[in-house]
Amino acid sequence: MRQIGIIEEGYVLIEDSSIVQVGAGSFAGDLTEEATVLDCEGLVALPGFVDAHTHLLFAGSRANEFAMRAEGKSYQDIAAAGGGILSTVAATRAASKKELKKLARRHLDGMMKLGTTTCEIKSGYGLTEDDERKMLECINELAEEHLMDIVPTFLAAHAVPPEFASNADAYVSLICERMLPYVAQRKLAVFCDAFCEKNYFSVEQTRRIFQKAQSLGLQLRLHADQLAQIGASRLAAEFQAVSVDHLEKIDAAGIRAVKDSGSIATLLPGVSFFLNYAYPPAREIIDAGIPVALASNFNPGSCMSYSMPMMMTIACTQMGMSVEEAITGATLNGAASLNLSAKTGSLEVGKQADIILYDLPDYRQLAYHFGTNHVAKIIKRGTILEF
Repeated sequence: MRQIGIIEEGYVLIEDSSIVQVGAGSFAGDLTEEATVLDCEGLVALPGFVDAHTHLLFAGSRANEFAMRAEGKSYQDIAAAGGGILSTVAATRAASKKELKKLARRHLDGMMKLGTTTCEIKSGYGLTEDDERKMLECINELAEEHLMDIVPTFLAAHAVPPEFASNADAYVSLICERMLPYVAQRKLAVFCDAFCEKNYFSVEQTRRIFQKAQSLGLQLRLHADQLAQIGASRLAAEFQAVSVDHLEKIDAAGIRAVKDSGSIATLLPGVSFFLNYAYPPAREIIDAGIPVALASNFNPGSCMSYSMPMMMTIACTQMGMSVEEAITGATLNGAASLNLSAKTGSLEVGKQADIILYDLPDYRQLAYHFGTNHVAKIIKRGTILEF
């Protein structure tokens, strides 16, 4: 993760939407009259960020909960008082597809302006058949309509809805018997996810969901070991989930299991920063040989930020990651956690030309000079964007 392949002075040649040549020094070949040449002297070129864990599609605000936390209330206290995920569920259920997509487009535009060119978006604020379908349809329509590359994830197991408050197993059965077959048949999601946590979904309930999802051809990722250690990361490893996310409470057994499974560990530094609790042990995870991705977890309750440069700064200052590790985590390993590393995440021949140019003299300043947007130009699939 520290070997990022720096070219001090070089060039990238793009044809159509792909990178066809990368080299040191000046380009010595012939160009057609139609070619566009960008003079990037004094700039830093990096692959577009891949934000592999977001809850970007939602309605409503939880600024009141932020104020409550500032006065000492915990995330669990707020959820018990009727806030938390279920408050966003109510607002999202009440919103139309048109309203949800309008809100989401604004977020996607904001993400791209900060250098993110690929992201994952989860459902999970519907928690009924109709509302989860509405969310996934919105996500898939946005993937067709927006310049951002978008990967949809099915997360009906995000919280137990009020209608099933006294019978969570019945809700799990609904997910397995009705929702998952519908989602898989209509190819509305690439991944299936679940929030395996105390007071949400148990290891056994999550196992049922994963068995069904896997049998239907969906790939797996998991919210694991965020608030308590109940064996969620070991469950994800058992199923060889593509990505195991959060991991604030991962233990030695979980680290060994994830290492042996070949899964990516997707860490979400903005959550610990925003909720003011312990960070995931990034140094232990990396030193164990597990590839680490960084993502924003953008959502209204636990991280109201989609700035990947900010996630890098927090990872470096609070989680013991080097600048180079943070860059790898926010680009190539993020792509790997979505099974997209053959397509994007690095500036290599044959990959999609998603390139961000930064008005910085040194790549290390991207995490160092935080809180400012340093993007000078965005190239998405070989097209120079204007915002």
